[in-house]
Amino acid sequence: MASSEHRTACEAVGKYHEAQLGALLAHVEEALRRFRSGELDAFEVDQELFQYSRAAKELWKFCTLNNAVDTAHWITERPPSDWWKRGSFRRRR
Repeated sequence: MASSEHRTACEAVGKYHEAQLGALLAHVEEALRRFRSGELDAFEVDQELFQYSRAAKELWKFCTLNNAVDTAHWITERPPSDWWKRGSFRRRR
């Protein structure tokens, strides 16, 4: 693999990761706004923060555990679905 191809892929994955983290942080900002306005209580905000943490971990794994060139290709061809949803808590049935 060419060094320039790897560098370009790393940059693309880095930009994607940063953009997706920004989208996840927007959920946190909204939860804090709603807490300050009295719409959510501290426990509800804590749940949102927990979901953020789980979602950010899933995003991090996606962006770092595979070959950067492959990951960049996946991002371009079939970007993963909603990271926020991937961080949601699933209750056992």
